[in-house]
Amino acid sequence: MSSILAGLRSLLPTRADYRGLKAGWRGDLVAGLTVGIVALPLALAFGVSSGVGAEAGLITAIVAGLVAAVFGGSNVQVSGPTGAMVVVLAPIVVLHGVGAVAVVSLMAGLMVVLAGVFRLGRAVSYIPWPVIEGFTAGIGIIIFLQQVPAALGVENAGHSSNAVVAAWQTVTEASWPAALLPLAAVAAVAAIMLLLERFAPGFPSSFAAILVVSVVAVLMGSALPNIGELPSSLPAPTLPAFDAAMLSSLAGPAAAVAALAAIESLLSARVAATIADTGPVNADRELFGQGLASIASGLFGGMPATGAIARTAVNVRSGARTRMAAIVHALALLLVVLVAAPIVGAIPLAALAGVLMMTAARMVSWQTAKRVFGSGKSSAAVYFVTLLVTVSVDLVVAVGIGVAVAAFFALRALSKASIASREPLPGPAAPGDERIALFRVEGSLFFGAADRIVEAIADEPDVEVVVLRLSGLQIVDATGAHALAELITTLERRGATVLLKGVRLEHRTLLKRLGVDASLRDPKHSFAELEPAVAHARDHIARGRGA
Repeated sequence: MSSILAGLRSLLPTRADYRGLKAGWRGDLVAGLTVGIVALPLALAFGVSSGVGAEAGLITAIVAGLVAAVFGGSNVQVSGPTGAMVVVLAPIVVLHGVGAVAVVSLMAGLMVVLAGVFRLGRAVSYIPWPVIEGFTAGIGIIIFLQQVPAALGVENAGHSSNAVVAAWQTVTEASWPAALLPLAAVAAVAAIMLLLERFAPGFPSSFAAILVVSVVAVLMGSALPNIGELPSSLPAPTLPAFDAAMLSSLAGPAAAVAALAAIESLLSARVAATIADTGPVNADRELFGQGLASIASGLFGGMPATGAIARTAVNVRSGARTRMAAIVHALALLLVVLVAAPIVGAIPLAALAGVLMMTAARMVSWQTAKRVFGSGKSSAAVYFVTLLVTVSVDLVVAVGIGVAVAAFFALRALSKASIASREPLPGPAAPGDERIALFRVEGSLFFGAADRIVEAIADEPDVEVVVLRLSGLQIVDATGAHALAELITTLERRGATVLLKGVRLEHRTLLKRLGVDASLRDPKHSFAELEPAVAHARDHIARGRGA
């Protein structure tokens, strides 16, 4: 019981979370305000793009951002709505309605909390790098395609749940030349962002681009669709309406959202830890905090939240050293809601689409793709398959398939590195040595290599003694141990005596349980050193009978 309580306490906030605040509070304040400016247009855009609305995006950035900052396992993680989550939520809105999002947020949040409680935080380390990059690039493509309706000023176009098909449907249904006006707004946003990033890299380019385009649109009296009315305060927390049938139908989507929230948050926290020395990341606590953040967001009518890689990177590079920076970011966004809601409501949707298109374009990194493709054919295949499945099927499915493909190539490489080679006997030659086969077995004797290794040994004709050097085996699984026992039995039936040399201590229990020891003609036919094993084999040949 005491260990359980200690484990639960490790998931809760402590005074140590703010250990560096006294010395670095100025950096945290500046970083929090900076990332708040960066997060504002993204929160609005992700809310609109998901189909839930700009209000939900802001609520998520404020509520989830605050809760995750306090309870999460990273000192500098910034959480809120993200592009990957939008990709998952958009089909849920289409199939189940806007009201289902809050329920999904609660369900997914509970799942992520339980993942933290059951110490599943290290699972993300098993996701290979090409899978992560292919997944990220695929998300970028989907986000870009999802902005096509707003970029063309088309409402309710693109009826397919697939982003590629829906974007094409939108293009065919667009009204030309009326679509040129929102396209011009998108182009203006992109141009301003590129220019500022080129000549003023420290300036919040997305915020400035939206500000300029919005002011121009208002002064010109354009008919561009805008965000519309926003509340001037946060809504009161309420439990969304649901029933058993609704929970059943949303179980699958909620599990997908939970998996994505866990993966993206842990990846973001890991990336942040490589940018600057901001303290260790408690992966299990990060899951616990992100789960609580999604639950809180759902109660306020928001969306599921995750750690946001781009905003977290801005936070670290702006000088954040404690979680107070992420708290300031959430409070800054709350201040915007309280005092500037009417101004924010006038932002054109096309301007938000431009910001997201630029964000998506950066997620598809050609330099990263070049590095992946240059690292080998197997990595390139994993990257491409993950990207393709992400765009065409589903994000979580894509990660699963990507990991499976990566595992296949890893097992194939491991299998190729596992060999059984015949060696000459040590020492001066003796009469009858040609009837003794000495094999060195190296690498891994597992299900992917066992048959090939066994066949290489069993195919040796006209031998009376087979000596197997097993000290070079690194891995032995149940399939390999079973195959070894069957090989020994087969050779013994043919009249060949089998001797084992160098069975490693960590393999002995498994080999014994799978019948390897029992398949030997004599328990003494297992040796620790090579010389006694070869001497026994030569003596067996000299005597011309079974030992």
